[in-house]
Amino acid sequence: MTQEPTYDPEELDINIVNVVASASLDQKIDLLAIMKVFRNVEYRPKQFPGLVFRLKRPKTATLIFGSGKMVCTGSKSEKQARSAVNKVVRELKNNGIVILGKPKIVIQNMVASANLHGSIDLETAADILDNVMYEPEQFPGLIYRMSDPKTVLLLFASGKLVCTGAKSEEMVYESVAKVYAVLKDYDLFFEE
Repeated sequence: MTQEPTYDPEELDINIVNVVASASLDQKIDLLAIMKVFRNVEYRPKQFPGLVFRLKRPKTATLIFGSGKMVCTGSKSEKQARSAVNKVVRELKNNGIVILGKPKIVIQNMVASANLHGSIDLETAADILDNVMYEPEQFPGLIYRMSDPKTVLLLFASGKLVCTGAKSEEMVYESVAKVYAVLKDYDLFFEE
């Protein structure tokens, strides 16, 4: 019954709001040395083992751990996340912190919002669709666990949604397009 989704990303009004990337430097990092060199970092080892390194452009926060592992949050695209990690490594090198190799960067999660510009019948969707959870007394959205691509979508009656768990921008677009096609197929979506 469901056909392959055809869509225009502009039409689906998709916005990537956060990308989480992990990186590994395959070496130990002296966080105290970083703290001595940079004034704009936060490091309170008694509360949290990671050092927070913030960038203004792109506006991100990168956690750096003594193990050489890093986690970057706050970017709005895969490219921006990679750029932020590389910029942090460059800043460290330029300020005397010894970094031997290049960071191995992996996108862990993308969060996106979308507006389908219509309304969704969540009650019926909860009855018809598989892998959903809908308890409006506790949370106004329907939680839809999509298996391919493996993402989680929060659908709201207003036609707005949040997609999480994607590992690439393509996964975000494919997930939103697929849920849109399913909603249309089952007459659960009403355009404005």
